[in-house]
Amino acid sequence: MRRFALALLLSIWATVALAQMPPLPKPGPKDLCPVCGMLVSKYPHWVATIVYKDGHAHHFDGAKDLFKFWFDPPKYAAGHSRELMARIAVTDYYNLQPIDAKTALYVIGSDVLGPMGHEFVPLASMADAEDFMKEHKGKRILRFDQITKELPLQLDGGKF
Repeated sequence: MRRFALALLLSIWATVALAQMPPLPKPGPKDLCPVCGMLVSKYPHWVATIVYKDGHAHHFDGAKDLFKFWFDPPKYAAGHSRELMARIAVTDYYNLQPIDAKTALYVIGSDVLGPMGHEFVPLASMADAEDFMKEHKGKRILRFDQITKELPLQLDGGKF
């Protein structure tokens, strides 16, 4: 019962915190992923976004490219760094709404492919991640801080 109460409290807190944030910008028709150069708006179910403290945003065609960027921002956008980031969001697989990338769960190794092949599939809750694993033959559930610099590259090679 305590776990349920704690989960409910955290859920309410997250909802209130998100309600106080400005709306997440959507990618425009000409916005390109800074990692791969694809038009992001063509893949609305996979959009990931980093918003900077000055309001500027980078959009990605999936969480995998967001993580590639996360581990080396200057490689993809000169003058950008983690310290300048204010918000990071990914699109939840089931409800297709933006969720906080740092609290999301990511399933890898499933039979669901994103715009660039094997992908980190973002989900809002452990229950959703476990259901997704069963439905789509996922291999692992990861939290944001468990994703290493090498893992996005391993996904590109189909190794997870």
